[in-house]
Amino acid sequence: MDCERFREQMLDALQGTASAELGEHGRACGACAQELEKLQKTSALLDQWPAPEVSPYFDSRLRARLREQAAVPAGWWQWLRKPALAAAFVVLVALGVGLLDLGTPRTVELQGPVAVRPQPGTAVADLQTLDQNQDLYAEFDLLDEIPEEQENP
Repeated sequence: MDCERFREQMLDALQGTASAELGEHGRACGACAQELEKLQKTSALLDQWPAPEVSPYFDSRLRARLREQAAVPAGWWQWLRKPALAAAFVVLVALGVGLLDLGTPRTVELQGPVAVRPQPGTAVADLQTLDQNQDLYAEFDLLDEIPEEQENP
């Protein structure tokens, strides 16, 4: 047995309910024997000390004080001291944060190429149409014949 375990079980040795191993360590180890002797002296002194008498009106004053405290309205945060209400509060806050988080848009990373079909008549759709039909429009000579507008002075 080691000294730390003996110190943990020293009260058992003081009361005489210790195991044989505990008693052997107490006799073999001088430091632990001194600690046990100090504890025995302290216990003997406490046994001799007279306990103070309780006031005859202690119970009635205590009950009156408890009634006064119960009558005082508690603040709004006092209900958080109750574990069930505090847990419910935490769940509600977490649920609110979760719902708030659901309302924010998320970015999604996609694997591989994605075909996006823009709305017809938008600038993106027109640019994609021009890009797909580039050969057709490159040969279109009518665009070259359109006169440029003159600037007005």
